[in-house]
Amino acid sequence: MLKVWGRTTSVNVQKVLWCCEELTLDFELVDLGGNFGGTDTPEYQAMNPNGLVPAISDDGFILWESNTIVRYLSACHGAGNLWPENPAQRALADKWMDFQLGTLWPAFRDGYLGLTRVPPENRDPKAIQTSLEATAETLNILNQHLTQNEFVAGESFTMGDVSLGSTVYRWLNIDIERPNLPALEAWHERLTTRPAYQKTVMVPYTLPT
Repeated sequence: MLKVWGRTTSVNVQKVLWCCEELTLDFELVDLGGNFGGTDTPEYQAMNPNGLVPAISDDGFILWESNTIVRYLSACHGAGNLWPENPAQRALADKWMDFQLGTLWPAFRDGYLGLTRVPPENRDPKAIQTSLEATAETLNILNQHLTQNEFVAGESFTMGDVSLGSTVYRWLNIDIERPNLPALEAWHERLTTRPAYQKTVMVPYTLPT
């Protein structure tokens, strides 16, 4: 049985849960991280020395790093679906997964966490604004790509969309001013029609007051 450690509100855990639901995989979720704690225990850190979520065990095969987990599960169970069999299409999905991890989240992180994890009196408005401006510029790259593509790897939904979806959901559902990115919003609307996305990602986010 596949076992997943993490909390359902984590942007990275949601990728893995969404992937599992798309692939109709049976899995056990072990609540960990955030208010649940447990990431600093010797047992968990022996499995994931980063002390972060998610991590999985697939019949004893331990894996961490959310995008890597999504790739692994897609390769094992989603060939021709989440895992494109055409190498060029698969490379496109991989490219946008790397974009999410190496470009989008680093741009968005300070703004998102500053607005959702830090009390108003302790926030750094300049750092938040810089982050949000960088995120808007970064998402415009994705928006331009999506003017010519239904999904990030072309006409079909793939693991590349799974990697990006939970981050973009947060961008579209926190109380900030956003530029008009119609292709991005249309793509996200297509994601919201997927039952697996509704179940694992579309949860309310309320900014602290």
